[in-house]
Amino acid sequence: MNPAAPRNSNRLFLACNISLVASAIGFVVRAFLLNELGKKFNLSESQLGSIQGAGLYPQAVTMILSALVVDRIGYRRTMAFGFICHILSAILVMSANGYAALYLGTFIFALAGGIVEGVINPVTATLYPKKKTHYLNILHAGWPGGMVLGGLVVILIGSVGGENSWRWKVGLYLIPTLIYGWMMFREPFPVQERVAAGISYLEMLKECGWGGCFLICLFLGYAMDEILRVFNFSLSTPVILGIGILPTVLFATRIRNFGRPMFVFMMLIMTLLATTELGTDSWIANLMTPVLRDAGPNAGNWVLIYTSAIMFGLRFFAGPIAHRISPLGLLAVCAAIASIGLTWLAHAGSAPVMVFLAATCYGMGKSFFWPTTLGIVSEQFPKGGALTLSSVSAVGLIAVGVIGSPLLGTIQDDSLDKRLAQENPGLHSRIVETQQHKYGFTYRPLDKAKIALLTPAKQLSVEQIRGVNNQATLGKVAVLPAIMFICYLGLIAYFKSRGGYRDVQLSASPAAAGIKAFSPLERSD
Repeated sequence: MNPAAPRNSNRLFLACNISLVASAIGFVVRAFLLNELGKKFNLSESQLGSIQGAGLYPQAVTMILSALVVDRIGYRRTMAFGFICHILSAILVMSANGYAALYLGTFIFALAGGIVEGVINPVTATLYPKKKTHYLNILHAGWPGGMVLGGLVVILIGSVGGENSWRWKVGLYLIPTLIYGWMMFREPFPVQERVAAGISYLEMLKECGWGGCFLICLFLGYAMDEILRVFNFSLSTPVILGIGILPTVLFATRIRNFGRPMFVFMMLIMTLLATTELGTDSWIANLMTPVLRDAGPNAGNWVLIYTSAIMFGLRFFAGPIAHRISPLGLLAVCAAIASIGLTWLAHAGSAPVMVFLAATCYGMGKSFFWPTTLGIVSEQFPKGGALTLSSVSAVGLIAVGVIGSPLLGTIQDDSLDKRLAQENPGLHSRIVETQQHKYGFTYRPLDKAKIALLTPAKQLSVEQIRGVNNQATLGKVAVLPAIMFICYLGLIAYFKSRGGYRDVQLSASPAAAGIKAFSPLERSD
């Protein structure tokens, strides 16, 4: 444990876990309510995808901003803002009456999540500098743990509260929010290892470099475009490129360094990883519901709960596994297993046993993705402090939020439009909306209000076609972890040529050697 860590570091670590549980419960409740909200407010699959995206990519914005200032304004003030946003988000979503309000409330929820992760990741890496990958995996066990807990409670609540039961379900994450707020604001925080080692702010920025800056700003441009689409505006490709290039040029005039090439490469891989894990998790309950319609109304939700339970259990064993085969070896194995699992899900049919066997494979594959990546970044680029940790997560979140999740929704709309038109053109013409254009696709989404007016037999026909279409979508996602597998093999070969994978350790500077802990209200840099 870091000698500069506070005495009650385990209590602080527990509070960090609970804050992630709060974010996970909000995430899983939103995923479980997709079908219900879509029918209640007559939302298209693309609109639902945009709401799912709004729950992810704004998190990246506050994650980056908090990483840039957290060492200066203090962890407590930063967490206080996240705590307030968590509460405000619940109020907005619970009182929503349409798409725009749902989008805004979800957007603020994501801002809170970014602030929380911008604090808890560097805090954990600092508390346990010799076992970063192990404890970051334990920290992020709070994510699937929260998903399991939230999912079970939502299913048990059922329709208690009548047609407004969804509002109470949305507010579930307020319980762990109040708990982590009470626990965390009573504890001192450690001095971040970069600060304790005397690494300057400028050196931290150089670890990310203008290469990392370009990727972040480019994806932020796509995020701005996604936000404007809610208000029926959009940005052209040259404008989005300009948003990526202009800040990068300004950054490069001060930080004349591309950054660490391996770090930039890890950021690119993270775009695939985030879509494989969070993009699929955002949709999987919705995707599997029509596939498992004969197994009960919550069968699709059980798939997400089941895979999350697998993640929760396995993440406690990441340290010994990574020690044996290296963190990169662990990621390579997981990528291969996840690709096989998604392909299996796409061809598992509607038999619950086959679906859950395939889900077991997928759940095992995705278990170590996110926290092990954070562990590698923290071990290889400790000079980057909170910035490199937050940047790699931020790029992943933006990618899945503005491209991955909405793109999955658009792919579903497009393929469902074409599949239904081919198999039942008469029915297709009765239930489609006006033509839409997105991500290069031209399609006519299905109108849920019109589907609700169909006879039960025709509604069943639509659901059967939707089930086949949803499974095919998972098969398309399987290519992403396959690409990741190849990338990890390349990194393993790179480290082997340099004598093997070894983590980089920072030693405390003489000026910082006597620091024990600090009040989060004080500056640490």
